[in-house]
Amino acid sequence: MKKFAVIEVAGHQYQVEEGDQIAINNLAVDLNKEIKIDKVLLMANGKTEIGRPFLKNRAVNAEVVENLKGKKVRVATYKAKSRYRRVKGFRPQLTKLKITKIN
Repeated sequence: MKKFAVIEVAGHQYQVEEGDQIAINNLAVDLNKEIKIDKVLLMANGKTEIGRPFLKNRAVNAEVVENLKGKKVRVATYKAKSRYRRVKGFRPQLTKLKITKIN
């Protein structure tokens, strides 16, 4: 059985394993900096531990790989019978993390 954890970062939950790379909402962290995520909801390594809501004395170490922009999201507005149309674009700021160790 694989060793994995479910973590919470910036209000979102992610299932991660060692060596995974995940893109999350922008964190104000410099490149190549090591961060410690202590909001671990679940950890599985042969036996499963479930937190209520978080596990104590558990953490996931991650390294910031890059800060990037996500894919463009287009938002269209339309009003019938009045010839009103608007299209706006939005590119979210993302941070890519590499999971280095699950403690």
